[in-house]
Amino acid sequence: MSTRKINLSMSECSNREMRLGTITSWDGSASELLKASDYEDRSAKKTDKCCGKRGRACQLCELNMPFSQETTCAHAMVACQIGNLTDCILVEHSPIGCSAQQHGLNVSMNIGLARRHKQPQTISILSTNLLENDMVFGASNKLRQTIRDAYYRYSPKAIFISMACSTAIIGEDIDSIADELQNELGIEVIPLHCEGFRSKHWSTGFDISQHGILRSIVEKNPKKKQKDLINIVQLWGTDYFSDILKPLGLRVNYLVDMASYDELKQASEALATTTFCHTLGSYMATALEEHFGVPQINAPQPYGIAATDEWLRAIAKVAGKEDIVEEYIESEHRRIQPELDALREKLKGLYGFVMTGSAYAHGLTSVLKELGVGVDGSIVFHHDPVYDSGNEHQNTLKFLVDNYGDIPYFTVSKTQPFQLPAILKRSKADFVIIRHGGLATIAAKLGIPSLAMGDESIPIGYDGIIRTGKIILNIIARKRFDRILARHTELGYTDWWLSQEDPFILARHPELLDEEDKAVIHTEKENKSVIHTENKAEGEKEVG
Repeated sequence: MSTRKINLSMSECSNREMRLGTITSWDGSASELLKASDYEDRSAKKTDKCCGKRGRACQLCELNMPFSQETTCAHAMVACQIGNLTDCILVEHSPIGCSAQQHGLNVSMNIGLARRHKQPQTISILSTNLLENDMVFGASNKLRQTIRDAYYRYSPKAIFISMACSTAIIGEDIDSIADELQNELGIEVIPLHCEGFRSKHWSTGFDISQHGILRSIVEKNPKKKQKDLINIVQLWGTDYFSDILKPLGLRVNYLVDMASYDELKQASEALATTTFCHTLGSYMATALEEHFGVPQINAPQPYGIAATDEWLRAIAKVAGKEDIVEEYIESEHRRIQPELDALREKLKGLYGFVMTGSAYAHGLTSVLKELGVGVDGSIVFHHDPVYDSGNEHQNTLKFLVDNYGDIPYFTVSKTQPFQLPAILKRSKADFVIIRHGGLATIAAKLGIPSLAMGDESIPIGYDGIIRTGKIILNIIARKRFDRILARHTELGYTDWWLSQEDPFILARHPELLDEEDKAVIHTEKENKSVIHTENKAEGEKEVG
């Protein structure tokens, strides 16, 4: 009987809620979340701690928010991954509104290409532009025509099709059309089932993108092994991994963003796979290990001294470089120590707040702790109680708590701006580091300097600690500006909401929404009554 966790025989990818027990709303301390996650038992699927939603992974208990202020979706994540491939095309089978983010993705892609020393190019996404008639009568022929247009205009090496909410609702059969056009055109045509309502967290879109690549592009029977090549699952960040791994005689093969068809294909020839973030990379790394025999690096991500040490040792073990790795690690410690000591002195007494994706937040918090910065609060945009590998050495939350201590206010919330005033109010934060830039303005309006960290590679490795420390000094220099900004701006929420201390009060007491509705209706009636009385008095005055 197969023990594989990832099923590549199906065109659809199981979503995170079912596969990992992922949650998006939770509030407590980091140690409490670690205990509730029960990583080891959950990875073995032995846990009986369930909220009545017993699936294969048994979903962790979470707070049920009555609404979501804003979010993104799996369809958008597919666009930001597959749309960034340099010689493939993504066809979005959707209304044009689902493509509204492409201008931003085009900017991100070209910044990423420059960081990887590749030529600039326009993002490779087309849309079938569905209209009302298409929703009634179907749009299969429109999809076929768009795929043919993509092939004859751009000569891509593969074409991906992404499903949207609308095409899922009307039941478009993208699998059959992909098979039909693949036979006709002679290149891979790959269906991606990423309709927005598939999963309540957008990270499922990462998995869906990687699922399609693993099924259709990665070489199933590699004729050779490249024993000096390491797969790195990454986004658009600067290439720091090459410098880190070069002393061990290793080269880097980046997956997925900005990769070419051939770079994806050779993933099965690599010595091993690792990632900057287990949230993003665990699915692909585990599938490469299970289905292609490429081992993954079972270690925490390379953030902070302790984790980078473990990560390098794990790579050296796979690469047969154990004889040189300890000397390399010691020399790196000696090299950064003087600058690290100087930064710790300058940052002494400061508190930071991290607001990013799940596993990345664990790593970034470790870096702040290495710098001597206090961290009493954090927001992760979702939480995976376990990663696809189930390997204990990838339990990044445990590594954080065991090595750097507890975080009293550790919140799981998917980019909900209305919760930030209450969440930041209970923290001592002198600055905030945010991965989703739109939230940075909320922190600034509250008088807290913030960094919208676009380059996710900044904190990686030993030099990442130094880079992060220098950036924090620049953030703190804006403290007075943000305080003045806060005095002259408003957040747009009621005084009642801004006085709340519990960011999840509407999840614990949803009846408050009804009371608020009643209060609004009562106020509107009172206003109308006043206007009516004033109009009536004015009329009597004119008659008199």
